[in-house]
Amino acid sequence: MSGDVWFTVLPDGASGVAAARLLRPWATETIAHDSGRPWLLGSWPQGHVTVGTAGAQRVAVIGRCPVTAEALSARARRLRDIGDVDGIAEGLAGSFHLLASVDGEVRARGSASGVRRLFHARLGGVTVAADRADRLAAAIGASPDERLLAAHLLSSPLPYPLDDLCVWQGVQALRSYDCLLLDVDGRARTRRWWTPPEPELGWREGVPAVRAALTAAVESCVAGRGTVSADLTGGMDSTSLCFLAAHQQERSRPAGAKLVTMRWQSLDPENDDATWAARAQSHLPDIEHVVPDPGQWPHWYSDLTALTGAAVPTDEPGPWVRDGARTAALCRLMTGRGSRLHLMGAGGDELFSTFPAHLHDYVRRHPLAAYTRIRTHRASQHWPLGQLLRQLADRRTYGQWLTAWAKSLTTPAPASAALVRSAPSTAWGAELRMPPWATRDAAEAVRSLLLEASETAEAAEAAGPLARERGQHTALACVRTGGRGLRQLDQVTSARGLTQAAPYLDDQVIEAALAIRVAERGTPGRYKPVLAEAVRGIVPDDVLCRTTKGEYSADFHASLRHSRAGLVEFFDDSLLARAGLIDDAAVRASVLGVHPGPESLRSLSSSLGSEIWLRARTSITEGAP
Repeated sequence: MSGDVWFTVLPDGASGVAAARLLRPWATETIAHDSGRPWLLGSWPQGHVTVGTAGAQRVAVIGRCPVTAEALSARARRLRDIGDVDGIAEGLAGSFHLLASVDGEVRARGSASGVRRLFHARLGGVTVAADRADRLAAAIGASPDERLLAAHLLSSPLPYPLDDLCVWQGVQALRSYDCLLLDVDGRARTRRWWTPPEPELGWREGVPAVRAALTAAVESCVAGRGTVSADLTGGMDSTSLCFLAAHQQERSRPAGAKLVTMRWQSLDPENDDATWAARAQSHLPDIEHVVPDPGQWPHWYSDLTALTGAAVPTDEPGPWVRDGARTAALCRLMTGRGSRLHLMGAGGDELFSTFPAHLHDYVRRHPLAAYTRIRTHRASQHWPLGQLLRQLADRRTYGQWLTAWAKSLTTPAPASAALVRSAPSTAWGAELRMPPWATRDAAEAVRSLLLEASETAEAAEAAGPLARERGQHTALACVRTGGRGLRQLDQVTSARGLTQAAPYLDDQVIEAALAIRVAERGTPGRYKPVLAEAVRGIVPDDVLCRTTKGEYSADFHASLRHSRAGLVEFFDDSLLARAGLIDDAAVRASVLGVHPGPESLRSLSSSLGSEIWLRARTSITEGAP
């Protein structure tokens, strides 16, 4: 099925029926409460929604999960009240929304990573939830919030803590760790359903759980399917998924099962991804490998006018537009070979690498071991000692760090970050800067959002960091960013008939990986040791020994040369400029400038995504409920 995939959740009362009337003209599917009143309205492909029933109780799993209606009904029979819902979902693999209708109450939640999100708004006097913000926005006649649009210039998906805000006025995003409860009158309240694990296990203790969770996650992708496709970039993350998928198909041997892998070639002859991908392919002789010639693969920033000529399928701005032409090519190549689900390695870096922030915690917990690790890093990466010591001595709280970030939004990033060796930041997160083309009003809008978040963090523990220590907090924040980026990409590709799956971002995999002590997820001299041990015996040893990572500056430069004229023309009387958020002339000057590498134009993709999204907003609003 191609086209938009979406659903809304309605309370089990007369007022919910009235709200349903406003949504029904755009819905192709309906599922009722036991009362007969509408519970779920939307549009989705066959098999996307699984419902279990037990008397008057209903439980629904929406998304990728191999559970059957019969098995879900058996679980539903264990329900005593609405508070038992998460218990009956224990052990379910995949990535999905979980909903229940029990004795007139409704409970709904997404996933911890944000791959599955929920939004809610007042419609017809009741609270209605949906998995897409634009559906609710169109129903209530909402407009974009310009402060949030300004924040999307900073980064998109938004970084924590701005990522729990919605770009549409009048529509609220449910925090990914919370569930939404609706009573019969459509009144809403929230309750926390997920708490990140404490990183207490040694890596040897934690590997079996990671292996089991990752195996189940990949099985949820291939179970009951014919052809599935997967990235095979040559990197450890995507390569491991390909071997796991092939292993699952070999074990179960479902009729018509087939795996197709996809890799686009870098223009840089020094990029060794191709070498490692070829090595992996040699161990997968019965699998079709698709490797388009570089001349047949679209450049970054290609065909932007095509994106502006149709309704953009995402419900919020996103940087995916940089790769819009490549995404379309991927969908065409994979669906043409019969795939309806595509595996990608997003989340592997976040879970199985250590971020520099962990050194701030490590030096306090295990100073001698931390000293050894820091000495090793300094020897190989030439970190300036004084700069590193200042980083490690920083004792700012999370709220204080947010305040400092807000004040530095328009301060140019240090030139040394790109040109000279510098010590990595061990702060609570990346202190992103507004792009040089952002207006003063845009910067002030984002500053006000961060200062509000800072005040809230200082006043309420629940609004503080995602974990007590910086290393775990940073990993969780990056997982959420990756999850919401995947969500946007899936909205784009699902509209073309190809669902995206990132097993590393499934909740069970996240829990297993993040239960391992932060410092043991990565060690100097070993690349992603936890992942390597978790897939050992399935992925050949000569594939697991890679310690490098591909670099794509050559592709950036080639794409910029190819698309520079179109980019300059694109920012001519832009809607972002009309809204007072950017200076078109400054964008064009930046595009025409000299850029040592992709980082110098990091914000361009976010600005492109916001501009294209704004141009398509009218089409989205007219085509949605």
